[in-house]
Amino acid sequence: MQSTITQRQKTSMKGNNLPENPLVVIEPRKNWIALNLKDIWHYRDLFYILTMRDIKVRYKQTLLGAAWAVIQPLFTMLIFTLFFGKLAAMPSDGIPYPVFAYAGLLPWTFFSNVVTNSGNSLIGNSNLITKVYFPRMIIPGASVGSGLLDFVIAFGLLIVLMFYYGIGLSVNLFMLPALLILTSLLAIGVGMWMSALNVKYRDVRYALPFLIQLGMFATPIIYPSSLVPEKWRWLLAFNPLAGQIEGYRSAIFGKPFDWFALGISVLITLAILFYSAYDFRRMEKSFADLI
Repeated sequence: MQSTITQRQKTSMKGNNLPENPLVVIEPRKNWIALNLKDIWHYRDLFYILTMRDIKVRYKQTLLGAAWAVIQPLFTMLIFTLFFGKLAAMPSDGIPYPVFAYAGLLPWTFFSNVVTNSGNSLIGNSNLITKVYFPRMIIPGASVGSGLLDFVIAFGLLIVLMFYYGIGLSVNLFMLPALLILTSLLAIGVGMWMSALNVKYRDVRYALPFLIQLGMFATPIIYPSSLVPEKWRWLLAFNPLAGQIEGYRSAIFGKPFDWFALGISVLITLAILFYSAYDFRRMEKSFADLI
């Protein structure tokens, strides 16, 4: 809301004179909702605290602790290798199928875990939202911070697999940080939007695991993008994770990058991120009432 002072008031206020009968006109704001990204930087300590809390809660009172970060992609890779690599003889672009599958599962597991945790984060922190003010974007954002630790731990197993199968390291590995940042932005964009929708529509927490499962088969994880007929391959460009996962494989195995697919992925990721941030801020004012 904003107030407007009439011309009569401006004239009467000249010479440091106040208007006798001030008139305030209340009008709706016509500009876009501000994202207030500076607030997130001011509350960066809270982001760190929530991230560390998520990490501690995740592995608290578990027998295997941080080993669960490796177990999930490892056992999924073993099942994929048995059914798709051995029985279905799925092509893997000349790369041993276990390493090929694990290289795709590594970013996918990171993305899916972050989106799932972010989607349910606002509901799980309802006590904070209703009691104290802080930028609500920090809550789903903390899921990315905790997911990065799992990614780093699981990446160690990938290095072991590469040495086991005699796959050397290349200079393309320097692209991994950029790819990880891109995947993190996509995950926080999708997760932030899902978390806001979940406050209003509780169906989201039931639909989200199903959508993530479908997304796995729509992304070249168990199969290479070259398996898709060339006339239909352009459809993969609309899945931003497809270009990113192929980028991970190019960085890990030293193959040429598909810069066109990566460029499309960057544009779609940024579009999702900015739309999600704006929609989140638009719905944020009703969180305390609905949650």
